[in-house]
Amino acid sequence: MLEPHLILIHLLIKLGVAAALSSALVRSQEFKKVLFSERRDTAHKIYLALWMAIPITLGVWIRFSAKSFLAGDLSLETALILGVVGGRLSGSLGGALMALPAVLHGEWAALPLYAFAGGVAGQLGHIAPEQNDIWSFSPFVDLSLYRMIRRNLPRPRVFDWQAAFFATIFGLRFLQTEIWRFVPGSIFSLESNNLWVEAAIYLTVITVVGTEMKIFNSVRIQMKLEEQERLLLQARMAALQNQINPHFLFNTLNSISSLVRFDPDTAREMILKLATILRRLLHNTESFVPLRDEVEFIDNYLDIEVVRFGRDKLKVVKELDPASLEAMVPSMILQPLVENCIKHGLSPKVEGGSITLRSRVIKSRLVIEVEDDGVGIGPAQQVQHLRDGSGEGAGIGMANVAERLKVLYGDAAKLIIDGREGGGTLVRLRLPLLPHAEELMTTPLSPAPFGKNLRKAE
Repeated sequence: MLEPHLILIHLLIKLGVAAALSSALVRSQEFKKVLFSERRDTAHKIYLALWMAIPITLGVWIRFSAKSFLAGDLSLETALILGVVGGRLSGSLGGALMALPAVLHGEWAALPLYAFAGGVAGQLGHIAPEQNDIWSFSPFVDLSLYRMIRRNLPRPRVFDWQAAFFATIFGLRFLQTEIWRFVPGSIFSLESNNLWVEAAIYLTVITVVGTEMKIFNSVRIQMKLEEQERLLLQARMAALQNQINPHFLFNTLNSISSLVRFDPDTAREMILKLATILRRLLHNTESFVPLRDEVEFIDNYLDIEVVRFGRDKLKVVKELDPASLEAMVPSMILQPLVENCIKHGLSPKVEGGSITLRSRVIKSRLVIEVEDDGVGIGPAQQVQHLRDGSGEGAGIGMANVAERLKVLYGDAAKLIIDGREGGGTLVRLRLPLLPHAEELMTTPLSPAPFGKNLRKAE
């Protein structure tokens, strides 16, 4: 039996080991995936048991190798956590695995006790009224009592899960003590004849369980917040996407209505082209598409505008680098830019003009330019960066483009509007180059869901 001050030192180290181990485990995406899965099959339960049991098994081996280091043995606490989180199979299997080194060194009672502890905790987790009751278990007794009173008001509960789990931890630790007392050498247990030190030992077991649960729960809450943020961003993007389509549709219908009476054949041709465009809009639900698809869509749109303006008044020039056509861009990102050129640049110009589309790849960046030789824009609107504004003054479409880029890329993308001397406007997009749709869909979420990962790709 150790001296009281040595036992207290080991208890402090034990708390540190538990916190460090749980913090290290939740850094693994694989561990978080299996730990926070709401439905686990047998393979996942075994996988969870291995994840948590193997480090503790090594700690038990260290206890036999380094006699002065006893704080690495967290077998009882880990069996309890495995059981209450992973179920009876995970708890019992993990408890048995962690007991193997002890059994090989003559501590035969460790295996049945830890397997039993994991099974009991698993059964207790199975009957928990709510999942939050498990994750919100507190190592601080006063807070647990406060929560117990609050949960039982105004209508008392017949069964309080938090109190039951607290009593289970205490009872199993007491059972470990009794086995150690009646069958010396059959199991390892820190014990003391000092009442206060013994109380500290029991409190440490409860605190270790509660601390690890708190660390896991903090990560769980963070993941839920990220998921909610991702859903919110998806809803925001859907709203922005839906804002573009009616705006484009109404402008096109106005163009068609101007031709119905004096040129019905041309109006019919435009209606057919509009049907092709709408068919693409209705069937395409992707947030990102290859630049090639966007250019094809713009071709259909410009066919309509060429008919409306006249082939001698609207010319389209394309200077597209073939290497850039497979790059992924936000869906419907070019149409508002082209529409803005026509509406604000070329429409006020009696003799018409031309639109030039350019694309190229420069140092992991996709550069897209839409240029017109129209009347130009005012000096106050000439240069707008994504971080500074949302296209104010340039129309709904341009504001929408700026907002979508900010949501998707953060500071990793830029929208620049540059007025040229003597007339004409150049709109330039600088986007991080992402050639594969799968890369976009699996990027970790952040306030700008793709921005952080895109900057790393540069």
